Amino acid sequence: MTQANSFRLTGTCPDRVGIVARIAGFIAGLGGSIVSANQYEDTETEMFYMRYVVSAAGLGVDAEGFREAFEPVGRELEMDWSVRESGQLQRVVLMASRQDHCLADLLHLHRSGDLAFDPVCVISNHEDLRDLVEWHGVPYHCVPVPPAGEGKQAAFEATSTLIREARPDTIVLARYMQILPPWLCAEYPNRIINIHHSFLPSFAGARPYHQAFRRGVKLTGATCHYVTEELDAGPIIDQDVIRIRHHDSIEELVRRGKDVEKRVLARGLRYHLEDRVLVQGNKTVVFS
Repeated sequence: MTQANSFRLTGTCPDRVGIVARIAGFIAGLGGSIVSANQYEDTETEMFYMRYVVSAAGLGVDAEGFREAFEPVGRELEMDWSVRESGQLQRVVLMASRQDHCLADLLHLHRSGDLAFDPVCVISNHEDLRDLVEWHGVPYHCVPVPPAGEGKQAAFEATSTLIREARPDTIVLARYMQILPPWLCAEYPNRIINIHHSFLPSFAGARPYHQAFRRGVKLTGATCHYVTEELDAGPIIDQDVIRIRHHDSIEELVRRGKDVEKRVLARGLRYHLEDRVLVQGNKTVVFS
């Protein structure tokens, strides 16, 4: 039996007295210890959120054995929960169009060991980024997407086939400038992460920097969020802002916006990969 260094136990359940004691007692009963604990009680919704990192050294069970043992506890607490080995790399499909700043940053973080994931492939609707991706040793698939009609539907069906073949845990839209069809979004709930180049919910949709410039706002930014069937309206993981000055051109705004985009996407993806994000409806609890 291969032993992991630690397990991450995350869960959401109706709040009540004794949850922490029940789970801590369960872990102690297996001979384990909690090395990191995050929890949050939402008094408005009366829901409880938790993320525990459990040392596997004294457990004597693998991740599957831990899941089986925890099953009755989860039922007792009416908990939506999951267990993951901390050292298990998530399989990630990256998607991008022509702009390379977010994709290049994620590939660099992976290559340098600063962000732990398995980039199984990159899917694009253009050929522009092939050399960059293949230099990193990652398979590259180009599926052109026509503007409309049956050709567009066929392109997304081909894209969906590539995604299924890659068996990803997570899909990242690193400036993939196409709107995924609802049926594809629904296939991967809370598993598709997008970076939108505005401080949502302001300026959703296309060309948000141009929208911000015309409106004359003094702050804009970037939003990392989960993709849902409603455009740019999924649960938000992370955001950051840049200040707009009256003399900034659109070109300057776009240039400075790229820095915040890649920073927010990398941070949001890290939170997701480390099981720090718990989704409840259209909101998130992020144990950062």
